[in-house]
Amino acid sequence: MSTMSSPVPHAPHRTRRRVLPLLMLAVLLVGTLLGGCARVRTALAVQPDDTVIGEIVLATPEASPQDTGPTVTVPEELESDVDVSTYRQDGYVGSLLRFSGLTFDQLSALTVAAGPVGDRAELVLRRAGNRVLVSGKVDLTTVPVDKADFQLKISFPGTVLETNGDADSGTVSWTFTPGEVGDISAAVAYADPNAPSPVSWTLGLGVLVAAAAGAVVLLARRTRNPPLTPPVR
Repeated sequence: MSTMSSPVPHAPHRTRRRVLPLLMLAVLLVGTLLGGCARVRTALAVQPDDTVIGEIVLATPEASPQDTGPTVTVPEELESDVDVSTYRQDGYVGSLLRFSGLTFDQLSALTVAAGPVGDRAELVLRRAGNRVLVSGKVDLTTVPVDKADFQLKISFPGTVLETNGDADSGTVSWTFTPGEVGDISAAVAYADPNAPSPVSWTLGLGVLVAAAAGAVVLLARRTRNPPLTPPVR
């Protein structure tokens, strides 16, 4: 079994949201895959500005040399951001989706390409100050055990504080067992990209202090030296 390659960093997009509900694991439950053996591998890398780069493998055992595996249709608005290529490896055939700099909303839209999923998979990323909390579950109780391969890997730009996955140098991995429900949990610490930096805060405070001081000096001068007015006759 081959090892999933790590995503290559890319210049991130700037758009983000504070609360980030995602169904990235929807790809684990594509209707065409649930009916038989499957390989679904998702590798994501969260960027410091809360955008994501990564790749998704969707494949089934190769039935013949002409077999192309599951069909994937990328949403029209994401066609320029997602590269889809043929995947053939270890007797599996299907599609490999690669993307970079996607916002969380765009990533959610991309998973729709995998097909309807119901409520069998859930993954939520939520920021709480300087932490990102990850939670979710994957229900594989109806997936056959034979030649099934379901994996999720997420790399973070900070410190993994706790997780029920396998953590290694900022990357958390989960391997899901067919016939069971797998839980996803992690807490990661890294700076909120929307929080003001110490330098900006110091400069802003300095400007406010200077403005206040200037106002006080001006008021004092006007009080000490009132404008001369001609005597009233």
